[in-house]
Amino acid sequence: MDGAIETTELALFPLNTVLFPGQVLPLHIFEERYRLMIRRCLADELPFGVVLIKRGHEVGEDAEPYSVGTLARIIESTHLPNGTMNIVTLGIERFRIRRLIHDQPYLRGEVETLSLTESGDAAAITELTDSVRHRVALYIKLIAEAAGLEIKIDEMPELPQQIGYLAAITMQIDNREKQELLGSQSLNAILGRAITLLNRENALLTWMASTRAWPEQ
Repeated sequence: MDGAIETTELALFPLNTVLFPGQVLPLHIFEERYRLMIRRCLADELPFGVVLIKRGHEVGEDAEPYSVGTLARIIESTHLPNGTMNIVTLGIERFRIRRLIHDQPYLRGEVETLSLTESGDAAAITELTDSVRHRVALYIKLIAEAAGLEIKIDEMPELPQQIGYLAAITMQIDNREKQELLGSQSLNAILGRAITLLNRENALLTWMASTRAWPEQ
């Protein structure tokens, strides 16, 4: 049917973590239901969905997830003698849950791909991208100074979407704010919100440095 939204069924892993496209996420799989899920994903070479928990807990009874998550591709897996697994995943693309499915020991969902739209002219997007890139570099510099480390950045991403997600991944902020960034509908929205958050975080880090008010390690 013309205009129909394409959906697919996807295994879901509710976590107290927000995963972004391009981000690497290592996981230790110990619950039997998720060991089953990961074994099936490995056998069929399928991704699964990482979603932030809205209500509930990672372990035990089912948790209610936020509706926007990220496809995770398993890029490395290690099976341990006690039956648990260590895996490394890579965030691929965003999705939105249209319907939750409770037909397996683990949660599944009917999902649709969620792309970032681009509103406004190219010059405005370029200006926003440059502003985010500059603020991310400053944030990393301030964090490194706070930790007494030297962090070198060889090359920043060029694409607006990549720099927006890099900002979201880099900032040490509340998961609800990260989820807000993940759920952004447009490039303008994620870049604009990233600038607001980076301004706040950079101002706080600058103040802490000037007053030596760093938290104890």
